[in-house]
Amino acid sequence: MRWLDHREPVPDSLRGAIVALGNFDGFHKGHQAVAGEAIRWAREEGRPAIVATFDPHPVRFFKPDIEPFRLTTLEQRQELYLEAGATAMLVFHFDAELAATSAEDYIGEVLAKRLGVAGVVTGEDFTFGKARGGNVQVLADAGSEYGIRARTIGPVGDADKVISSSRIRDALREGDPQEAARLLSRPFAIRGIVQHGDKRGREIGYPTANLSVESYLRPKFGIYAVTGKILATGEELKGAANIGIRPQFTPAKELLEPYFFDFSGDLYGQEIEVAFHHFLRGEAKFDSLDGLMEQMEKDCDEARRLLG
Repeated sequence: MRWLDHREPVPDSLRGAIVALGNFDGFHKGHQAVAGEAIRWAREEGRPAIVATFDPHPVRFFKPDIEPFRLTTLEQRQELYLEAGATAMLVFHFDAELAATSAEDYIGEVLAKRLGVAGVVTGEDFTFGKARGGNVQVLADAGSEYGIRARTIGPVGDADKVISSSRIRDALREGDPQEAARLLSRPFAIRGIVQHGDKRGREIGYPTANLSVESYLRPKFGIYAVTGKILATGEELKGAANIGIRPQFTPAKELLEPYFFDFSGDLYGQEIEVAFHHFLRGEAKFDSLDGLMEQMEKDCDEARRLLG
């Protein structure tokens, strides 16, 4: 699957594409509806289908000190877009130049001339351009001058609520990964390279794979029933994981530490993805290591049951 950069002309074979425009960070059910319409439209006309995204997220550009909130990495998004049926992923690199681009120039210079877009699909609330000066009506009116057709998709909701990335983030912060998975249509997952740690887990009989949480949203700290996937081999694992600051040990260090059942291989230096299925309990500090080990045994038994 092609990974395109908006600052560069697209290959001739991908000009005339239908593009799903949006940020599509979580690629939840609402995002999937927009991308799905673009892919169907493209197939009807025998055109490439491209799903766009922004990196960094515009919110991160304007508020660099905001707490981490990302739901996916670009690599995860690329895989999700490919699975949905897209031909390519287009990354808009959000910088000062793009932020200062007017809505009209965004349509004429970027979409029409540089990218050669034939059609766009957006959500009804899509805005773009300097100071959010463009909306779906501007896109339809100005786009028609360049031969760009536009379609919109209404909100996707359930129980009278619109499905949104904000709802998913709230669910994860509240320790409800099942609700997040329902809105996403898959479990929330953190991907990273397994690092060497202080071997505390190994010393007490629960060797963990230590991952940096990096720019991902922080779900509620605590213990979860998880599944893991070794990306190089595709092997899938079940386990229990702690995400948080490890209050039992010093110094405090923010980590994701999955312990995988019935696995004895070497994961150091490998890229894995950990999916959150059930919240078991919050982080806690125990009076002794024996107390911690007793609770960890209970956590693993419960995780096995829930994942069974």
